[in-house]
Amino acid sequence: MFTHPSTVWFRAALVVSAACWGIATVISKTALHYLPPVTLLVTQLAVSVAFLWTLLLIQRKPISWNKRWLTVSLLGWLNPGLAYTLSLLGLAHTTASMSTLLWAIEPILILGLAWLILRERLTPRLIALSLLAVAGVLFVAGLGFDVGAASSGRGNGLILAGVACCAVYTVLARRVGADMDALMLVALQQTCALIWALVIWPIELWLVGIEPLRAIPVSAWGWALVSGVIYYALAFWFYLVGLKRLPASQAGLFLNLIPVFGVSAAFLWLGERLSPPQLFGAALILVAMVGLFSPASIRSKPVTHF
Repeated sequence: MFTHPSTVWFRAALVVSAACWGIATVISKTALHYLPPVTLLVTQLAVSVAFLWTLLLIQRKPISWNKRWLTVSLLGWLNPGLAYTLSLLGLAHTTASMSTLLWAIEPILILGLAWLILRERLTPRLIALSLLAVAGVLFVAGLGFDVGAASSGRGNGLILAGVACCAVYTVLARRVGADMDALMLVALQQTCALIWALVIWPIELWLVGIEPLRAIPVSAWGWALVSGVIYYALAFWFYLVGLKRLPASQAGLFLNLIPVFGVSAAFLWLGERLSPPQLFGAALILVAMVGLFSPASIRSKPVTHF
């Protein structure tokens, strides 16, 4: 069950992953003031991949290659490859607090996909809470409201597309994964994601030119490197550790904590504020999150491996 003592460390890992994503979103927003989105993605993934492979070299873990390893590794092109390309492009046109709150829809999408693909059972109560959270996301996204110049429908739409990619990734990873080492898995996936980012990077360089990159301050590159380790290496590592033991529908619930960490960090670091309709939407999301964390919301068999 959701509260079984043997899953304490796995649930803790999911909480840490949510904190990493929420806080690093704010750091990424700071870096985006100076770095173009794809350039930031390449920088973040490069430092993340270097960090992960360094850890693997230190541990000297052997790799038993097979078709399943290759299949799961290629999911890195979906997430963080395509997903975070869309997310960073959207983040350049919206606020950090808006971005973290829009990611609250990911657990809802995971629940639906887990039911459709993994055949995990969803209760009527869980469906009602999911609809409540979706309503909250619509308010937060500013649909039908004047959200000001800091946030745009285009930016919000790109982020939501990235969220959808992440939800599909979670369900597919849960379905095709086996008893794999989480550190090795995230290193391989993010290597694939880095290849994706390097392929599309010349398009951005052609559009914005190389000259503006020379004017980027050293501090901005520093924030990009720090956010890369937190946003990709640590967050994905801890997330896959948790996903190894919990069903996708349960693991997805912890992602509701991302807005809590993200909005708190945006308030403390950037001084960002939400409009009244967005605050109302945030309240709906948090109410749904509290309900979704109840063990009665999900009836699924416990699992012992990824």
